[in-house]
Amino acid sequence: MIVRQFISWVRTAPAGERADATRSLARAWLISNLSEDDRAAAEGALLMLLDDPSPLVRQAMAEVFARSVDAPPAIVQALSLDQASVALPVLEYSPLLIDADLVDLVATGNSDVQCAIARRRNLPSSVSAAIAEVGSPASALELIENPQALLAPFSWHRIVERHGHLAAIRESMLALDDLPAATRLALVAKLSDTLAQFVVARQWLSADRAERIVTDARDRSAVNVATRSRGEDMQGLVGHLRATGQLSAGLILRALLSGNLELFDQALAELSGLPQSRVAALLYDRGGASVTALLARAGLPESTFPAFQAALEATHEIGFVGTVGGAARLRRRMVERVLTRCETDEDVSEPLLILLRRFATESAREEARVFCDELVADEIEIESGHQRIAA
Repeated sequence: MIVRQFISWVRTAPAGERADATRSLARAWLISNLSEDDRAAAEGALLMLLDDPSPLVRQAMAEVFARSVDAPPAIVQALSLDQASVALPVLEYSPLLIDADLVDLVATGNSDVQCAIARRRNLPSSVSAAIAEVGSPASALELIENPQALLAPFSWHRIVERHGHLAAIRESMLALDDLPAATRLALVAKLSDTLAQFVVARQWLSADRAERIVTDARDRSAVNVATRSRGEDMQGLVGHLRATGQLSAGLILRALLSGNLELFDQALAELSGLPQSRVAALLYDRGGASVTALLARAGLPESTFPAFQAALEATHEIGFVGTVGGAARLRRRMVERVLTRCETDEDVSEPLLILLRRFATESAREEARVFCDELVADEIEIESGHQRIAA
């Protein structure tokens, strides 16, 4: 009886009053002990109100039903397809929407719709993949900042491909501790390309000069990222480097001269097709013939073999680097030893000597920078000690 009176009244009531009444009816449907007849009548009235010309009425329903697992599925489905101001609470919170619904809504909805879905708790990888593939930059940012969203590696890469040129996307992704190494490196490459295009457009550098700087920066970044990568993450990084044409002799030599032996081993395993354990055995038995055979199988230029052999000999003599930062920086003693060896070898190509001279300059500057930082730190410590004594 009450529901019939409501239906009669609601046809002529003002929009605001209809919205309030609809909110009350929806709550009653959820929490009141209605008879079966009244419950069916109430659901019928709510279904009728989906056609109400005022969005305020449908918003009232959406606010009540958005988080409820007991809401009428047909009404929730209809509300999810309504205009954004009505649908957003349902899209963000409703447990009744299945993954297929959400994927379809991402594909057909606007940025607001995509953002609401990207904020959902326990967002499955299939929906995350849809947002990565077709979502707006704003929805990608919401996805990145949602700690409960599951993203497959290919989804991370797709976000980088589509939105990696945007500073907000890059900064948000790089702040993540568990970001895959390959994705982190792809972001660095996006930034390098953006900066290179900018300086070339401004005519501050020639295109060739900018390209060389970008290549050096990418190689340094690859070694730096690799210092924090292990196991499958390292394999993914090396696979990314190969797929993008960055797994060059110069990068592999940089890894060795930096003391990053895990990256060096994994790179040769990737290129040679041999297991990493077999590569390690061939490299560190100190046999020149086995090293040469491995480098040849990996497809590295023969002109680089003397540099690799000299670097491996220096590694055996000098030992390993014990810190993360140390494994990312070129070691000056190793670089200078390899350069001296190669300068007296007639088979070494001029491009390799040029590369080694750049490495020598870079390692000297890095060593000087670290030395100066340590001096400043010591001075600050001394001043702090004097202040403590004076106090």
